Amino acid sequence: MPALHPDAQALLRAMREAGRPPFEALLPAEAREAYGASRAALQPPLDAVALARDLAAPGPGGPVRLRLYRGLGTGPEPLPGLLYLHGGGWMLGDLASHDWVCRRLATVARACVVAVDYRLAPEHPFPAALEDAAAALAFVAAEAGALGIDPSRLAVGGDSAGGNLAAVLALMGRDGHLPATAFQALLYPAVDLGMTGESYARVTRDVPITAATMRYFIDHYAPDPGMRSDWRASPARAPSLAGLPPALVLTCGHDPLCDEGRAYAARLEREGVPVTALHLGDQIHGMLTMGRAIGAAAPTLAFVGQALREAWRTASGAPVSVDSPTPLPEDQGQTTNSRQ
Repeated sequence: MPALHPDAQALLRAMREAGRPPFEALLPAEAREAYGASRAALQPPLDAVALARDLAAPGPGGPVRLRLYRGLGTGPEPLPGLLYLHGGGWMLGDLASHDWVCRRLATVARACVVAVDYRLAPEHPFPAALEDAAAALAFVAAEAGALGIDPSRLAVGGDSAGGNLAAVLALMGRDGHLPATAFQALLYPAVDLGMTGESYARVTRDVPITAATMRYFIDHYAPDPGMRSDWRASPARAPSLAGLPPALVLTCGHDPLCDEGRAYAARLEREGVPVTALHLGDQIHGMLTMGRAIGAAAPTLAFVGQALREAWRTASGAPVSVDSPTPLPEDQGQTTNSRQ
């Protein structure tokens, strides 16, 4: 493997000095507490946005909490929409854990981002998270006009476990089980719960997410091994990927999910799907939510945002235009919140 980026090296050294235990050494409640406690140290101050408000979609297990963001500088016109599914091994994370990521994406993509607070394992194993994600997508598509979203420019995306859910939603949309989407942003996604990628054998120590950590997450999310071959749990096992919307697939070299993500991108391309594959060989899993410690997080999110804008421009048939990336607010510590 290539050497770790100096930012990642410094972060991992600080974690070792702090004596932080691996997630797999903790009970689920303890792992959630540790994940939440790390946020202040790892994430920058929240960006201002034009609007942030909480919503709920009807779901099979009760209301699914959502948070809608409109990017800074956007107006009242219908915006392209991104349904965002947070990472955390299907066990960790919530609306707060990815608040910074969603705010940044809303502004750099000049979009409306809707984050989903899906049910978590082990209390709610597979397919509960997927059911909530599907309910959220159906709700956003049905209520697009009221939410200020252009339904013809709707994308799905997510990181890690959220990337897994986003990939499955794209498949379900292709097959007519859900509204079709125009793009999928898969950020170091988990796409094969069989853990067959060679990177599982390479990434076994000295990083926050190792092969053992993924085993811990998968055992809680899909405790019956038979579940893991279902394409709704492992989208890489879908019989066909043809006809899916264009994709961005981000992978990191020091990540047990690296090889399955790269293989998924290659298979998408083989089966005729336009793919942008971005590989950060010197980075670790989870780097997008570590922007205070890892300088590459912000420019990587800017790349994701620009990829979304280009996909939406293409989907709308808009003519080519030269425009500058949206400037981010100078007062990064200030937020504009309107919760209704």
